[in-house]
Amino acid sequence: MKIFNTFSSLALSSRFPLARWAPIPIRLIVGYGFIEHGFAKLSRGVGAFAAILQAMGVPHPHLMAQLTILTELLGGFAVILGAFVAVVSLPMAAVLLVAMFTVHLPYGFSAIKLIGVTAAGAQFGPPGYEVDLLYAACLATLVMGGPGPFAVDRFIADVVSNQLRHLKFVALRDEKESA
Repeated sequence: MKIFNTFSSLALSSRFPLARWAPIPIRLIVGYGFIEHGFAKLSRGVGAFAAILQAMGVPHPHLMAQLTILTELLGGFAVILGAFVAVVSLPMAAVLLVAMFTVHLPYGFSAIKLIGVTAAGAQFGPPGYEVDLLYAACLATLVMGGPGPFAVDRFIADVVSNQLRHLKFVALRDEKESA
């Protein structure tokens, strides 16, 4: 038992210094995923995506197509940079929820639906809402836990903090000089 306690305490203590880096791979994969989906829609043309939205009964399909693509491209880029993560996560989560409830929900949870195997290889059906939930969970993790090191948000927070500290110092100095 003593060996197990020693091993588990070593594992935990050695893991904590690395925990601050955990948001970086999340930012990279979520940001890249959104950018990739935005480019896929853009490469087929905004009109093609708008036609899909119109067939689904989405109001203002051309506007919604443009907003969705813009959200995926700019939001994905912002998440990679760790810039304004809390702000861009809201429209990104909205895109995920709409996709989940209008497209993926009828196909169930699983993202992988093996239909069969042919001579050409495995045949898959439409994906469920699993990946939408994973992306949403990652966005929530970044919002609640912060974007981690090498994030624009952290740089902005440091600049604002230094400015506030400087203003407080100047105010205290001016107060002492006038007294």
